[in-house]
Amino acid sequence: SGDQILSPFRLSLEKLKEVSTRLRKDMIRGLGKHTHHRAAVKMLPTFVRATPDGTEKGDFLALDLGGTNFRVLHVRVMEEEQKMVKMDSQLCAIPQEIMLGTGEQLFDHIAACLSEFLDSQNLKGQTLPMGFTFSFPCEQKEIDKSILIRWTKGFNCSGVEGEDVVKLLKEAIHRRGDYDISSVAMVNDTVGTMMSCGYRDQTCEIGMIIGTGTNACYMEEMKNVKRVEGEDGQMCINTEWGGFGDDGSLEDILTEFDKVVDRTSINPGVHT
Repeated sequence: SGDQILSPFRLSLEKLKEVSTRLRKDMIRGLGKHTHHRAAVKMLPTFVRATPDGTEKGDFLALDLGGTNFRVLHVRVMEEEQKMVKMDSQLCAIPQEIMLGTGEQLFDHIAACLSEFLDSQNLKGQTLPMGFTFSFPCEQKEIDKSILIRWTKGFNCSGVEGEDVVKLLKEAIHRRGDYDISSVAMVNDTVGTMMSCGYRDQTCEIGMIIGTGTNACYMEEMKNVKRVEGEDGQMCINTEWGGFGDDGSLEDILTEFDKVVDRTSINPGVHT
């Protein structure tokens, strides 16, 4: 009956609190200097140490790649009015064969769409800084250096896992040679979401995504971020909580449907 099918989805308050406790333990494990490498919840340092304070200004490009489409934007930040104005944007599709092709093809496609957009905006002559949102699990090394840990969400381009995606993007732009960008800041989508509130509300310290995947980031005290030198101030942590349960810790609440979805996905056992 319908009730029997649905009953595994109904979790008691006690059970939910227990799952919450497990997540908290996993987050602490992910922050630990000697435990993070085997943690299911990766708790990646983002090297973002503050939320915006409203004094930022100028023209910026933004590139947002997180699913079957990617978006290119031109934004202008006005200091006086403390606001961000979206000047224009364009959506580009990523065909299936590129999602499963080579990394070079993927980044050439992105660089070509960006070129088209700059033409349409008459921005080819300017060298603007760029924010790059790449919504896949990455190990951020610096603000402009980020290594793809693994593809998720139906992507499986060869030659990208273990590589610096900022470098791959810059190389593709240089291969074209018809425009340049001044600098690239790599930002996880959760971090961008959190920071977009910085103008309206300085107290916002959590960003959460519930979309094709789910993830969250938050501002953590530096003294708890054992993998990065320094005790002072804060750093935004990208939890990558989509990995929660990848070590089997949610086995007792997975339904038969969860198991089928996982088995038939491109990356079984990943992003439980």
